[in-house]
Amino acid sequence: MKVFINKIIPDIGYRMLEEAGVEYTVWKEKPVLDREQAIHFCKGHDAFLSAGQPGMDADFFRQCSHLKAVALHSVGFDGIDIQGATEYGIPIGNTPHVLNKATAETALLLMLTVARKALFLHNKIKKGGWGISQPTQDLGFDLAGKTLGIVGLGRIGAELARMCTVSWNMKILYHNRRRNEEAEKEFGAVKVSMDDLLAQSDVVSVHTALTAETKGMFGYEEFKKMKPSSIFINTARGGIHKEDELIRALDEKLIWGVGLDVTNPEPMKADNPLLEMENAVVFPHIGSATKETRDEMTRCAVENILAGLRGERLPYPVNPEVYGK
Repeated sequence: MKVFINKIIPDIGYRMLEEAGVEYTVWKEKPVLDREQAIHFCKGHDAFLSAGQPGMDADFFRQCSHLKAVALHSVGFDGIDIQGATEYGIPIGNTPHVLNKATAETALLLMLTVARKALFLHNKIKKGGWGISQPTQDLGFDLAGKTLGIVGLGRIGAELARMCTVSWNMKILYHNRRRNEEAEKEFGAVKVSMDDLLAQSDVVSVHTALTAETKGMFGYEEFKKMKPSSIFINTARGGIHKEDELIRALDEKLIWGVGLDVTNPEPMKADNPLLEMENAVVFPHIGSATKETRDEMTRCAVENILAGLRGERLPYPVNPEVYGK
């Protein structure tokens, strides 16, 4: 049995494969593989461990229908034709739950960095701008006692809400399709309409999946409904916000600041205006970028691979309906 891995993964993954007697091929070169190259390698292997491989459409799975499993080194699976994989009998696995704390911490870091203009002031020092300051100069604002509005109060959103209520006694509003009664009980979260969340929140943090319904859900009209003193945070998917309209909203001071761990497109171009704005902070999609989290993601991905190679049900399946075919 042979596994193809399209990027370098933590060593724990290689050890697990070796202990199971499974051979593997790792693509270590730059740039990342394009669709046709990935298909070429997959055809010579029995399973595929994918770290952000583009082009996984229905035809991809048709050409690679022999694969016993595709394990994603991620929680998200937008951009992958799950229905196409199911039609060709290929189980897809992901790495659920392991990113919750790390991603929530990233959202928290963005909130703090934007609220205190930390990155802007750091760069100001580098440019020789640390002189005699005035009491009214370079002011940010406190998060304590403010209102946090969470769009998509699932596991990651709940982790963030927990941190913010414990540390700063923040009030939690949320907008979901369904009630989160556990969050309401634990930290007093209040379910509200989207319009009310935008109007009342000092920080709006996005933690929903990218779907046809949520694609582009934050544009100019939504930013107009937010407080001029508010911060917009997105650690979910870049496609959820319209970047050109976000830039316009900042230019027109419809909102106070923005913190992004995801952009549209990714990677962001070096001349993007957000990178020069005083109240904007952009990270290069580092939500899961801790050693502990990436090790755990790798463990889950390899567990999915090994189960697929044994002909067993994947422990973390995205398309469990494949087993009914």
